[in-house]
Amino acid sequence: MTETNHEENLSTRNRYNHQFLFQAPIPLTPLQASKKRSKEVRLTFFTAVSVAVVAGLVGAGVGAGAGVVAYNYLSRPAAIVVNDTENVSWVTAAASIAAPSVVTIRVSGVNGGGNGSGVVLTSDGYILTNSHVVTLDGSSANSELSVRSSDGVVFTARLIGTDSTNDLAVIKVETSKPLNPIAFADSNQLNVGSSVVAIGAPLGLEATVTGGIISALNRTIQVASSEIPDQSGLQFYSGGGPAINLKVIQTDAAINPGNSGGALVNEDGELIGVNVAIATAGGASASGSIGVGFAIPSNVAKRIADEIIASGSASHGLLGALVSDAQSSDSGSSFSVGVRVEELSPGGAAELAGIQVGDIITHFNGTEVKSASELTASVRQEPAGTEATIDVLRGEVKLKFKVKLQDADASK
Repeated sequence: MTETNHEENLSTRNRYNHQFLFQAPIPLTPLQASKKRSKEVRLTFFTAVSVAVVAGLVGAGVGAGAGVVAYNYLSRPAAIVVNDTENVSWVTAAASIAAPSVVTIRVSGVNGGGNGSGVVLTSDGYILTNSHVVTLDGSSANSELSVRSSDGVVFTARLIGTDSTNDLAVIKVETSKPLNPIAFADSNQLNVGSSVVAIGAPLGLEATVTGGIISALNRTIQVASSEIPDQSGLQFYSGGGPAINLKVIQTDAAINPGNSGGALVNEDGELIGVNVAIATAGGASASGSIGVGFAIPSNVAKRIADEIIASGSASHGLLGALVSDAQSSDSGSSFSVGVRVEELSPGGAAELAGIQVGDIITHFNGTEVKSASELTASVRQEPAGTEATIDVLRGEVKLKFKVKLQDADASK
């Protein structure tokens, strides 16, 4: 087992549950399977990947021709339309502030194309989006990129760097006119229930605004990704792939295919997250919003973006421990209540800090971790060299360790 593999978890449930949140523990009859499919929940990235799909989704309501027109940006409204300035809502205000900093991204690869969204980082043309947008869900390493700004100017863009671990990427356009950088909020100061606005180009419909609230914080999701190599040695089911663990903000603001890489902002129009994935109940992965969407926190997005701009890549923390879900001691319980250390990497960060095999990790940097995937996501969001605080249970004794995370990418 290599150093790289020591970070991840042993849980079979976590390894196979990359797209489906609920999975039957035993084989089902055809009738049972049919009934179950209507209740399944999927996690999916939501780049609008094909003209045919977008035309079908939009065309179902307004005609297939209109769907293609929308996808090709032939009927683009002004960024934010305000007809009555005496009767505007907080959503209008927040969207008016942030919309000039949100762009639409068109991606063309050898085997197809798609569209997503992005947020302007700097006035000279650096733009943040999702890695799965610029790589067409991992299918293209050399895609052609074009960007349309909120005022309708179209640019050719080049890729600066990607971070598939956190599903973020930075692209660059050359412009003689300064762009409008988005303002960042501190995502560590968010509250559940706070109002939010999502801005992007769902189904290619630019400058779309939806409102909602923060439904949950510190949520961890697993999404199958074709961008990363399978280091587990496992075979994945058809249509799946290695999973990435993402620590995200959950929102009920409606987001759909094409919103990927777009902005989730607070009432002041400040960026609190980069929209990345949605949950869908049964059906195809291109299904629309059911009110469960996810965004990468702004603090993580800013750190990754700054590193990519500076060096072309971003670093990721490594704990150096093979871990699994620690199950509740209650009879028959399948709830995970912490993270059990199963094996330590010799000379790794965990071993050097004094953590031992058998310890149950309960908190990482003050935030509770209930599963191996949560710990993995939390560690990977931190840069190499970070000094983290880890709380553990050793038998009945509570212990706290200071751990200097190593570099997850050093052994690749």
